[in-house]
Amino acid sequence: MNRKTRLHRQMPAAAGGWSRRQALHGLGAGLLAAGVPVAVSGQERRRLHFLIPAASGGGWDQTARAVAESLTRTRLVDTVTFEHLSGEGGGRAIAYMVATAERQQGTLMVSSTPIVLRAVRGAAKSTYHELTPIAALIGDYAAIAVRSDSPHRDFASLAAAVKRDPSSTKVAGGSVRGGMDHLVAVRAFSLAAGVNPLNVVYYPYDAGGEAFDALLAGQTEALATGLGELVASPRRGEIRILAISAPERVPEVPDAPTMRELGHDVTFVNWRGFFGPPNLPAAVAASHAGLLADLNRSPDWAEVRRRYAWQPLYHSGAEFAAFLAAEEATARQVLASLELI
Repeated sequence: MNRKTRLHRQMPAAAGGWSRRQALHGLGAGLLAAGVPVAVSGQERRRLHFLIPAASGGGWDQTARAVAESLTRTRLVDTVTFEHLSGEGGGRAIAYMVATAERQQGTLMVSSTPIVLRAVRGAAKSTYHELTPIAALIGDYAAIAVRSDSPHRDFASLAAAVKRDPSSTKVAGGSVRGGMDHLVAVRAFSLAAGVNPLNVVYYPYDAGGEAFDALLAGQTEALATGLGELVASPRRGEIRILAISAPERVPEVPDAPTMRELGHDVTFVNWRGFFGPPNLPAAVAASHAGLLADLNRSPDWAEVRRRYAWQPLYHSGAEFAAFLAAEEATARQVLASLELI
């Protein structure tokens, strides 16, 4: 079920969650949420609507809500609303943006690397190529984790279990097969355990929150997900991070070793950013990109990034489009090397 919530400047969200939520009711409010941004003059600021292509609790949801928190706290916008539309690894949300483009000028869809992987795999009729790229904003390293009571105290132990019997180790992730979390898992275990990537047992869940729950419930032995989803989780103490995909250790999790220092050449950062609907007027697209550029420069946003161990990664407009093209070329090579396309 789609869910819409609204955040006002007068009611900032708490750092640890979003307990103050106000449901939007009625057709008028829904149309207002998805309408064209209002002009910025004096005390009148713009409204913004975020489309989140997955259930709550994952990286897309976390990013959209963190951005909204900082936008309203810094008074760059007055009102931010949210809508969840999960399914097909983001495909349903893309198709929705395409079908309703004329009324989505005030809507930004949050997305990340999986949107490129979907396009490379030919997984759907509608792809990000039909949308208007606005800006990439942050980078999030990947992490492999287990429950705190797991017998695997380090990544070498987990990799050894996979090597002995790949079917004995189920790995949860918040993306579809062939998506980012799956890609990280098969890359890590194919190198560390020498197993065929196709033999890594991967269980896809609808967003990282559900994958996290599956790990804690004992449905899987390991979890591949974004580092930020683990660092900022109130259940951080219930898991143990065994390895991350950063080139060097991250200050926010100094005890988490990198795959590279463990002897495995796995480095990866998942960009996250925003897209507008097809045929978005250039002036509106530039306005959205400028808003995110202002946010990117703010000290408040720098503090939010530190909270989630996110890396600054701002690209907008033509630069963002070129960045996406390069990402797609790289993704095609990696997926082919792992026999996933």
